[in-house]
Amino acid sequence: RYEPAWRSLDARPLPAWFDEAKLGVFIHWGVFSVPSFGSEWFWWYWQKEKREPYVKFMEANYPPGFSYEDFGPLFTAEFFDPNQWADILKASGAKYVVLTSKHHEGFTLWGSKYSWNWNAVDVGPKRDLVAELAASVRNRTDLHFGLYHSLFEWFNPLFLEDAANVFKTRKFPTSKSLPELYEIVTKYHPEIIWSDGNGNAPDTYWNSTGFLAWLYNDSPVRDSVVTNDRWGVGSICTHGGFYTCSDRYNPGHLLPHKWENCMTIDRRSWGYRRDAQLSDYLTIEDLVKQLVETVSCGGNLLMNIGPTHDGRIAVIFEERLRQMGAWLEVNGGAIYGTKPWRAQNDSVTQEVWYTFSPKEGTVNAIFLNWPVSGTLELGEPQAKLGETQVKLAGYKELLKWVALGEKGLVIALPQLTPKQLPCQWGWTLQLTAIN
Repeated sequence: RYEPAWRSLDARPLPAWFDEAKLGVFIHWGVFSVPSFGSEWFWWYWQKEKREPYVKFMEANYPPGFSYEDFGPLFTAEFFDPNQWADILKASGAKYVVLTSKHHEGFTLWGSKYSWNWNAVDVGPKRDLVAELAASVRNRTDLHFGLYHSLFEWFNPLFLEDAANVFKTRKFPTSKSLPELYEIVTKYHPEIIWSDGNGNAPDTYWNSTGFLAWLYNDSPVRDSVVTNDRWGVGSICTHGGFYTCSDRYNPGHLLPHKWENCMTIDRRSWGYRRDAQLSDYLTIEDLVKQLVETVSCGGNLLMNIGPTHDGRIAVIFEERLRQMGAWLEVNGGAIYGTKPWRAQNDSVTQEVWYTFSPKEGTVNAIFLNWPVSGTLELGEPQAKLGETQVKLAGYKELLKWVALGEKGLVIALPQLTPKQLPCQWGWTLQLTAIN
């Protein structure tokens, strides 16, 4: 049994499915999807920081005295079709999904008995959005279902009172935050608890270690659940299951501990923005590059979309997800279930990243630029004459290659028209019998 102490909790092995999955989809959805302006931090920027664009937006578009709470009934979700969402998630090639069950605004997407009249069953959609998405994901896909949960809430009076007492009192975690965590685990059996928002309070204030000990010892998901590292001041990148370290974390080198790069397709926001420009969205080339770099360095990629207040996944997000799925159809063997190789990227040719497939004993060299010369030089692999074979994923014939001294080889790529290429945006060379 795990003790409610970091030394004990950190010794828990991460369930194997998470490292094998490699790709997840993050979904930021909540009352902030109603103004859908600027950022999911809308309430904070408008009311607390009084940032000019937010203040002006409200003055121009809403009556005087309109409060953030008044957005609640406008969060309607009338087009929310959980089956359609599940089908898009499946088509993306992702192996897990993480939904914001509650963001820093405190609004819960399930009918929490600890969030009276500020939840999706009492206000707005009048539906249990968590239950509906969980059911569709489990019925229609093989994705693991996970939930994001914010520990703190910007404007909750109990939290503000505790903060004013320098967290010597613990009214908010005992009456709101912790009961909600126990509630979502027992009710929805999430296989990821993605914690966030420490409110500048230590993990002792949140009783994070007590909750995690229960989660790992006695909860209905104790054997399969994975957690992140955001459990109070000082825990990030140090304690918990996998490390996130910071948003959009992509170190570019191998890390000794399992980590995740959580990032957004809209580079400026996690929630949906009506004011986004096309150039604000990452291209599929950008996303494939992020995935390949992340996986080669031992990480998982958690790619975020923000649905609309009425429950739609905007077509640009759907397109990016389906493009990623199409790329993985061809190159998934170099991503799923792989381990980092001894070299993460190539020493001679730029934009070449390596992974290792342990079952097949294959080294995968993923190259993001198709060379004009028709030959690709790799500086890292040590090939063996008469033994090493080189294949292009999605192409039938073996490729010809020449060794370069001790280490390295030059590979002749097939001459293909754009239509004949097995895929776009990046290609995989599968090398067998490599030293």
